[in-house]
Amino acid sequence: MDYDKLGLMMGLEIHQQLNTTKKLFCPCECELTDKKPKYRVLRYLRPTQSELGKIDRAAFEESRRELTFLYDAYPHHTCLVETDDEPPHPLNQEALEIGLIIATLLDMQVVDEFHTMRKQVIDGSNTGGFQRTGLLAIQGHMETPYGKVTIENLCLEEDAARRMGQRKGKVEFRLDRLGIPLLEITTDPSMKRPEQVREVAYQIGQVLRSTKVKRGLGTIRQDLNISIREGARVEVKGVQDLDSMEQLVKNEVLRQLKLLEIKDELQKRDAQVEDKIHDLGEQLKDTESKIIHKAIKTGGKVLAIKLKGYRGLIGKEVQPGRRFGTELAGYAKKMGVAGIFHTDELPAYGITSLEVEIINQFLEIGEEDAFILVADEKDKARNALEEVQRRAEMAMEGVPEETRKALDDANTEYLRPLPTASRMYVETDIPTQVVSKELLGYVQANLPELPKEKEARIIDGYNLSEDLAHQLVRQNRVEQFEEIVAECGVEPTTVASLLAYTLKELRREGLDVENLSDSLKGTFKLLKQGKISKDAVSEVLVGVLKENWTPEEAAGNLNLLMLSEENVSTIIVEIVSANENLITERKMGAMGSLMGMAMKELKGKADGKLVNKLLKEEIQKYLQ
Repeated sequence: MDYDKLGLMMGLEIHQQLNTTKKLFCPCECELTDKKPKYRVLRYLRPTQSELGKIDRAAFEESRRELTFLYDAYPHHTCLVETDDEPPHPLNQEALEIGLIIATLLDMQVVDEFHTMRKQVIDGSNTGGFQRTGLLAIQGHMETPYGKVTIENLCLEEDAARRMGQRKGKVEFRLDRLGIPLLEITTDPSMKRPEQVREVAYQIGQVLRSTKVKRGLGTIRQDLNISIREGARVEVKGVQDLDSMEQLVKNEVLRQLKLLEIKDELQKRDAQVEDKIHDLGEQLKDTESKIIHKAIKTGGKVLAIKLKGYRGLIGKEVQPGRRFGTELAGYAKKMGVAGIFHTDELPAYGITSLEVEIINQFLEIGEEDAFILVADEKDKARNALEEVQRRAEMAMEGVPEETRKALDDANTEYLRPLPTASRMYVETDIPTQVVSKELLGYVQANLPELPKEKEARIIDGYNLSEDLAHQLVRQNRVEQFEEIVAECGVEPTTVASLLAYTLKELRREGLDVENLSDSLKGTFKLLKQGKISKDAVSEVLVGVLKENWTPEEAAGNLNLLMLSEENVSTIIVEIVSANENLITERKMGAMGSLMGMAMKELKGKADGKLVNKLLKEEIQKYLQ
């Protein structure tokens, strides 16, 4: 694709949990738990007007779902602040300082005063219907191989509750995560190529990891804002994997291009979305479709709408493996139905050709027309079709502004409309926090080492290759590397290679290498003492991980302990004696062949330099 011609623009939002001892506005622990909750809280949430009398469109749509929210609470991980039954405590100063460090490392301008705001969110992830957030810094920048990227904002906010599942209109959350300090870093939309987004996300991630941030699955989340010139801005939530970012961008650009093609075709056909909703209960009362039969039997309704000029377009692929019908279904599902039936996929799912013809006649479906059918409880089915009508009308305008969810296959699905400015208002329970010059000066005088600086230092200090140094920094293993080298006295490149590459290979084999600290040191001490060879290090670690042995036990049980010089000498004498003719013929030229025989016999239990020395001495004795 010619991204310049398409006018591709992308911005990035990164959300990173901070590793503080307390939450942002209360003294509760910042750890997650899987224990049984001590008590539960039930809530209903509804949207409110902004100070200008407006209601945020995303909040309004969430309210239409009429969900109930159930929250699990715990003695040490939650308190009355999380349940919104007590005013927030003063701002966590440790979190503020970490935010100031990140702002300084990103060359941002720090605000004079930190004002806490309320951001209306009624999807249940906050018990009070809002998230507390505040602007901490603006206007930083980052250099990339593809150009300079401006970092517009850095906000300090509280993380949301953990969504655990949904059943029968009730959504369950855990409050342990609610209130954990979180940094939100937002770039401008100046990125023009898919690979640039990944580079910026990686660089920001490296800066974050140089400070006190949490690590592991779910502690950092990336959101992407993507648009093309004739399309619209779409926010993609929850991009977890950096390696899938480029493909996700390509798939979203493809989706917008396909939606523009659909718009052009709809306009050519003079398409129209009829606003009437039809009841097909009588027409399908004897159907063999299990879904429809179940809906009718339980008192539900079979409802349908007519889309003039949409035939053939609902089945058009807009992303790999996903069709325009999936886009329509995404809107319907937000109202609680399982899915939709449409013209381009029928007959199927138990609906026969005859029943399709009956529906076509009843709805007066023309050659270019289509219908959408939903079978569920009356209100659910009606609300779902109203949403489908709304989305189908948007198709005639092109690409709608949306918030979408990132999927594992680098595609996306509809979540909700883009929020508006109407959802932000001042938090009156928290006083303004002055960011003093003294505090900022202290932070700037005690900055951590940046990734690039760390790479340069260990290349120079340990004579490592650029690749090894880069891998150690990228995998956050520099501190571990320096500790092992200092304590065990092993050659640095050997240690770096194992940490950067061998552990990665063991992880691919399904072994848990994250808690190997003491065993790594024990293994390298065996190497330093000459008890095992360099080649045996990974085998020792496999024994440690699989059998829960100590490094010494693994080396002994796997027969990896090095032979004494006396034992090695005995084996070499036997090899020389057995190959006298070879030595007579080639003299010292027999060294290569005999060395191979010796190393094969010794199976890595002797140092190569020692074997070479003893073999040379033994051949010389024979030739004298």
